[in-house]
Formats: sequence, C-alpha cells, structure tokens
Amino acid sequence: MSIVEKKELDSIQFYVTTKYACGYIPNQSAQSIVATPYKQVNKTAYDELIKKGFRRSGQYIYKPRCNECNSCIPIRINVKNFKISNSQKRVGKKNLDLTFKILPLNYSEEHFELYVKYQRARHAAGVTNSDDIADYNDFLIKSNVSTKILEFRDSMGILKIISIVDFLNDGLSAVYTFYDTESKSHSYGTHSILCLIKLCLRNKLEYLYLGYWINDCQKMAYKINFREYELMINGVWQASSS
Repeated sequence: MSIVEKKELDSIQFYVTTKYACGYIPNQSAQSIVATPYKQVNKTAYDELIKKGFRRSGQYIYKPRCNECNSCIPIRINVKNFKISNSQKRVGKKNLDLTFKILPLNYSEEHFELYVKYQRARHAAGVTNSDDIADYNDFLIKSNVSTKILEFRDSMGILKIISIVDFLNDGLSAVYTFYDTESKSHSYGTHSILCLIKLCLRNKLEYLYLGYWINDCQKMAYKINFREYELMINGVWQASSS
C-alpha cells in the first residue's frame, strides 16, 4: 500500500527535496520525501506515517529517499519481546539514582543549556548554531503532534538527560535525546532508551520507534543493541530474529 492510500493522508501531499549533503555518511549526497503542508499532519496522520518509516524534525515529517543509497533503515523495538542484555542491566544499576518525569513541550533555559553543552561535546567540529535558541525551538520545541519532554535528574536534583518523545497510538517515537556527556561511564543514551521501553510497557504500547539505523554511521549503529528490534525492509517491518 502506498503512503497516500490511507484516508487519514488525503489532505497531505509529498515532495522530494533537492540533493543536500548527508549528515551521516561522509562525501554522500541525500534526498528526502517530505509531507506537506506540515500543519495538516495531525496525530492520526502522523501515526500512519511513522508506521511507514517516516521521522519528525520540528514540524517537518520526512523520510530518506536517496537514489544512490539505502543505508537509512527504519528501526523500532517490539517492547513485549525485548531481551535486556547483561551490559544493559549494568547500565540500569549505575543509574538507580536517576528519576524522570514527563513534562509539557515547553522551552526551558536549563534544558537549553544542557543541549548546548551536549552539542559542543559531541559535534564540536560540525555544529555552528548549537547556541541559537530559535534553532533549538524549531528543532525540538515546535510540534503539531502529541509530544512530551522526559526530564531525568539524579538524587541531588541535577539535570542529566532530556528526551523529546512523541506519543503514538501504538507506541512512542524517540525524537531526540541529549545528556550530560561528562559522565560517560553512565551510558545515559542507553539508559534513556531502557526507560522509554519501560514507559511503553507501563502504558501497554507495542513499539518504541528509534528513527533510522545506519550501519555505516557509528553514531547510529548502537540501535541494534536493543533486541528484539524490527527493521523496515522493502516497506515491511521484519523482526531481527526472522
């Protein structure tokens, strides 16, 4: 079934962008298919697009569509079948002092400061506008769907992790996570995903959508460490064990 056959998508059109520099694979160009107008992409339509491998960045819903490359593969975790590894158990034990709460999608100066520190530590050579509040708001705070902020703090009340999460009818979509990079041994990125899996189970949701797995990009390769994951191959979700 094509992406335009669902009635929920009747008011939406799709266009392919011009080529731009790929942000994941060096010396590679990329293109995306984008849903427009973005104001028409309500929660119902968004749920259908996520199931078809789309992703959200700010108010824009997109999916990679590159003629020369198919490295970006949609990935989700089937939380009922999730099997925690020994290393992931150790991450959980290291972060027993962390608690999180779900907050409305609003700007916070404290959150923004953590974001800037994270960007400078992780992407120092390639990020030039990490301290631009307008860019931050466009990227993470603007949303036309059901989006919340998960705020993680330690026992002293110090902010450690922020996860921006979309709530879907069948799961959660992890939009973006940033955290205190000075505590590398705590593996905050892994911990945040483990907590999102627990949140799915608590709310009787089936899937945690993690965007795209890119085997050729080390920053994205970690996603297949969470089993049982599913990959979208030729438009069909397929279990990693199949």
